[in-house]
Amino acid sequence: MPFRTSVQPYESARALAQGHLAVLPTETVYGLGALATSATAVGRIFTTKNRPADHPLIAHVLTDEAATAWARNVPPFARSLMNEFWPGPMTLVFSRSSRAADFITGGQDSVAVRVPGSPITRDVLQELCSFRDDPFSAIAAPSANRFGGVSPTTAQHAIEEIGDRLTTDDVVLDAGPCAIGIESTIVDCTADRPRILRPGKVTAEDVAHATGMQLGGSSQVRAPGMLAAHYSPRASVLLVEAAELPEQAVPSGAGLIAPSGVPTPPRLVRLSKPATTEEYAADLYRALREADSLQLSTVVVVPPSGAGLADAVRDRLTRAAHA
Repeated sequence: MPFRTSVQPYESARALAQGHLAVLPTETVYGLGALATSATAVGRIFTTKNRPADHPLIAHVLTDEAATAWARNVPPFARSLMNEFWPGPMTLVFSRSSRAADFITGGQDSVAVRVPGSPITRDVLQELCSFRDDPFSAIAAPSANRFGGVSPTTAQHAIEEIGDRLTTDDVVLDAGPCAIGIESTIVDCTADRPRILRPGKVTAEDVAHATGMQLGGSSQVRAPGMLAAHYSPRASVLLVEAAELPEQAVPSGAGLIAPSGVPTPPRLVRLSKPATTEEYAADLYRALREADSLQLSTVVVVPPSGAGLADAVRDRLTRAAHA
């Protein structure tokens, strides 16, 4: 094992401050972190993940004040979102300040910033700020997997994905499974109204209620997780409605992900049967990874119904199923 496995935020922060990489747990998914102001360290994120250079990263910071240091022209509605949902699973996109270089913005004039809610991630950020004597220090951290694949929700998932690309100076911080299991909501705050770029735990209805504003429409801002094909296992993903399941022509031994009320046909291998939408989100990526571990060719998925978080789960499934 070329890297170090740690359960201490201090060690992870020290590695980051020295320009190394750290696999970090958040409340959403595990991230591959680097010091956000180091072009060399951030460059290793892109090579480790095989990530396109124009695909922007999210800067994770400790406080609202740190977020505004990375931004300019922070509108009042964004302040409302900060007050309501930070620390938590929401990323805001602002016009960037001079702190945000092209190597984390994908060359755009905007920067994505998040104040994470995970206590252990916040401990890492606190230690990093102390190491660097800079309260506005940030960790650039996309999901800790190869680009386009299934995001990791445990440290072991991340190790299986990129462990062979880490070095002896890098560190993996293991804090158990992620609580939410899908990536943060991304809200574009560069125009006169908030616009949802990527759905997540914080819903469109939540954003509208917190800001008292009608949401804006389409945006030209690029953000993580917006490609048509993303979050994809090696197995093919087939989306079906529960009523259609018995009639689907699927190979024997295919996997099944479906709400607990949906019975498992004899020819399918049950991978997950969540009882709630929250359980569905938290278990989705693990189940997709299990399909690959079992070398299944196909995963049949009955998506969750309803609005809110279910919309975010369906977004991930639609992209995972994109041919």
